[in-house]
Amino acid sequence: MRHRHEGQGAKIGLGRVVETADGPARPRPSTRRPDEALERFAQGERSPVVFCQRSNRCGMGSEKAGESFDGKLQVNLPFAHGGPPLTGVLKSEPEDFEVEEVLGFDADGLGEHDLLWVEKRGNNTQWLADELARFAKVPQIAVGYAGLKDRQSVSRQHFSVQLPGRQVDWSALSLPGVRVLKVARHSRKLKRGALTGNRFVLRVRAICGDRDQAHVRFEQLVQKGAPNFFGEQRFGIDGGNLERARRLFAGARMDRQQRAFALSAARSEIFNAVLAERVAQGNWDLPIAGELCMLDGRRAYFGPADPDAELCQRVVAGDVHPSGPLWGCGENPSARDCAELEQRIAAQFPEFTAGLARAQMDHERRALRVCAKELQLDWDATTLQLRFELPAGAYATAFVRELLELTVPSNNSPTDGSGVNAF
Repeated sequence: MRHRHEGQGAKIGLGRVVETADGPARPRPSTRRPDEALERFAQGERSPVVFCQRSNRCGMGSEKAGESFDGKLQVNLPFAHGGPPLTGVLKSEPEDFEVEEVLGFDADGLGEHDLLWVEKRGNNTQWLADELARFAKVPQIAVGYAGLKDRQSVSRQHFSVQLPGRQVDWSALSLPGVRVLKVARHSRKLKRGALTGNRFVLRVRAICGDRDQAHVRFEQLVQKGAPNFFGEQRFGIDGGNLERARRLFAGARMDRQQRAFALSAARSEIFNAVLAERVAQGNWDLPIAGELCMLDGRRAYFGPADPDAELCQRVVAGDVHPSGPLWGCGENPSARDCAELEQRIAAQFPEFTAGLARAQMDHERRALRVCAKELQLDWDATTLQLRFELPAGAYATAFVRELLELTVPSNNSPTDGSGVNAF
């Protein structure tokens, strides 16, 4: 049986905007009619919220996300659409999780960098970057990539290698599970975050549950999207990146990469807690007073704004999206109800907010919701296959958790070593 939906782009509205470093989710415009959504909002109707049976704390407070990871993904966050109707096993083998990076630009054929299009199986991204540097006889800093991809997967992604004045025979590269698919010259190093999204194919085995309800949930994901939680892998194995953040804020010395992992995990923990509260209140996909809204397809936000009819229509249409905080120093730029909620939740993390301020991190924003492009579902008696594309920064497992309660084999780590953006 097959269900398919192709997303459509939304026009970008005008407004005073602030650029943010975190790539925003770029949901496909909802198919709800604006008048229906506005009526629902005006009447106070809220989506059903279901908490995982193993936790009712929305992942807030000092409890570490992923601390008791035992193969279940995203165990301590609320559901926006009523809880997953299906269960299944993901990543029995690498081919069960395919990811293909979308850069949004082509090599320009100039400059001193080779832009490689590489397929890897059962390897993590940083290991491969190090091996490319070794093969090309260049320092590690000469190799760039846009994002980490999960080790337990078949992934196709880009790497840049700086080779001023010389060429490398990449056909001679011999690494287990690695194939160089294409090479082109490019004028710039590929930097982290320099991608528009990722295409996924997930094969989930041992499917059980209510398939009729699964069709309903599929349509809800098509129309409304899902909460844009950071995935459990962001926090590392057993919440290790959060513990790393605590050590950093207590004065421990770390190299640049480990420090970045720690800071990202601390911000992500606060964001997830704020989003969990918005899900619990039923307004994760609608603006509230003092909202800062992300422009669709842009790393920018505007506001504070109040939920008048025009703004609500733009949110429903997919022009703009409610956002949550990536915490930093100085005053939180949101206002009124939005600021009150965010300050209240952030106050539960004094160690992190103080540490992020001392680290001179800027306040930034991330969209609260994410929708998939070209969402397609196929299944047989025991296996479900999902195809979809998500914007940069969104997590495949966080998106599909509204449909599926996923288990991974105990010998598979949920991270790419760092735990950052692995899915």
